[in-house]
Amino acid sequence: MAHDHASHDHGSAGHSQAAGHVHGSTDKKRVLIATCLTAGFMVAEALGGWLTGSLALVADAGHMLADAIALGLAWYAFHLTGRPATGRLTYGFARVKTLVAYTNGIAIFVIALWIVYEAWGRLMNPAPVLGGPMLVVAVAGLLVNIASFFVLHGGDRESLNMRGAILHVLGDLLGSAAAIVAAIIIVATGWTPIDPILSVLVALLILSTAWSLMRQAAHVLLEGVPASLDRDVVAKDIERAVKGVREVHHMHVWSLDGTSNMATLHACLNDGVDAHVAVSAIKKRLAVKHGIEHATVEPEFGQCADSHDKHDHHHDHDHAHGAPADRRHYH
Repeated sequence: MAHDHASHDHGSAGHSQAAGHVHGSTDKKRVLIATCLTAGFMVAEALGGWLTGSLALVADAGHMLADAIALGLAWYAFHLTGRPATGRLTYGFARVKTLVAYTNGIAIFVIALWIVYEAWGRLMNPAPVLGGPMLVVAVAGLLVNIASFFVLHGGDRESLNMRGAILHVLGDLLGSAAAIVAAIIIVATGWTPIDPILSVLVALLILSTAWSLMRQAAHVLLEGVPASLDRDVVAKDIERAVKGVREVHHMHVWSLDGTSNMATLHACLNDGVDAHVAVSAIKKRLAVKHGIEHATVEPEFGQCADSHDKHDHHHDHDHAHGAPADRRHYH
């Protein structure tokens, strides 16, 4: 198996690695600041919700508690990512960020369902709410959440970990805004059901965004092909653009953390082709044209080295029966 890393475009790869390191360092600081802001005000909002009898404030405080934990985990994920790879973890800790993003999505789901449950109880048995003090606490919470949001918003929005952190703070911001609206209506009209109603509205908004985050994180964890790439199109492009390549098969394309794309493939070469030159050309094409900067390419002449495994049995069967190219090339 050829591991010709010399064929990488070192200029672009080095630049992207440097940019990634800068993003990771600044994102780590941003998440730590947001964690401190969220955890600090969460206590005040919980006390305010308990004293005023507001479910909107209590729900938002509960959300901020989970968010403080989630943001702390996001910060720790950035911390782990900086560690070098080991003999047991050869890819390092980059995927921890994606795992945390997925966990954050689950946490948001649980919180939102709890809010809906509590709101239903409040609608069935309305409780008194002190609108004035509730308004003061809600406004203070909104200011803290706005500050956290802008701190995080300046980070790398391509990172699933950062997007998960931003999603948590955005949910807090919406919760504070809903609490303000509820407090104003309660002060003006005395109609307390608005408190649980707006809590449910915020919960539904959070659920939709959490589902999107979980789907994207799960796709990365399942090593699915990145949304920006089409494996079959990439393989056909190599066959067409790289001289001496007759066929590409056993191709896999995935992302380690949602930003760094990787690939493995078998390249069937024409007789007489220099394998080193062909592999170098394939790696360069993947990096420059498709943004896949780490690839493992196995050059082959004649029969595939894996011809006796289960996958290639189907591969040979497809060739014998003239299967379409999109079926026979890529297992």
